[in-house]
Amino acid sequence: MPVGDSMTIGSAGEHTWRYRLWQHLSRSYGGPCTLVGPRETLYDKLAEAPESYAYAEPDFPRAHLAGWGEGWLHMAPLIGEAVRSCRADVLLVSLGLIDLGFYTNAEQTAENVRAFVTEARAANRRVRMVWLPVIPNVRAATDPPFATEVTRFNELLAKTAADLDEPGSPVLLASLPRRTTSTPTPTTAPTPARPASTRSRRRSRRRCTRPGIWASLTRGDFR
Repeated sequence: MPVGDSMTIGSAGEHTWRYRLWQHLSRSYGGPCTLVGPRETLYDKLAEAPESYAYAEPDFPRAHLAGWGEGWLHMAPLIGEAVRSCRADVLLVSLGLIDLGFYTNAEQTAENVRAFVTEARAANRRVRMVWLPVIPNVRAATDPPFATEVTRFNELLAKTAADLDEPGSPVLLASLPRRTTSTPTPTTAPTPARPASTRSRRRSRRRCTRPGIWASLTRGDFR
């Protein structure tokens, strides 16, 4: 289940990385693979109704739990029911920029990460998770206090992954894409959210070294 903000939901007319990931997994492993989640839409910021199905390529499992302007704060109360109803076994989570930019500081955001994990495991005690740290954007390049919060949160996220990693429900922290260190992404203002053991620590500290943000999803990383 892809869980995220604008980077995950994508905009009208796009393929989205969800499509590219599904292509990669289908071609590389040839086994059963599908994306699940309670939502399927893209975001259309130019339309009166922001929900859109105008994918550049609609013929793939489009399901997700992502929302424009949503963060750990918004997803923590939703993840339990989403995991339960959609029978998700792996969560690909890219959240945090919106939290830090508009709602919570690094410590508060890290607490919401822990709440998220508690709810997800209550729905599926063997759920597996891959987390992407916050990718610094243009605001981080021009706003030192915000950049400090991003750095601090990524440190806390790594510690949280190590603390919460379990043999039966592993947490893997992906590495940041290298090119983002010199090419930050634009800021996106939020819109209202929908209502709503040593061995294991070593595993959680491993970094994704295969091509692609979510390459750590591959089977070998969860053995």
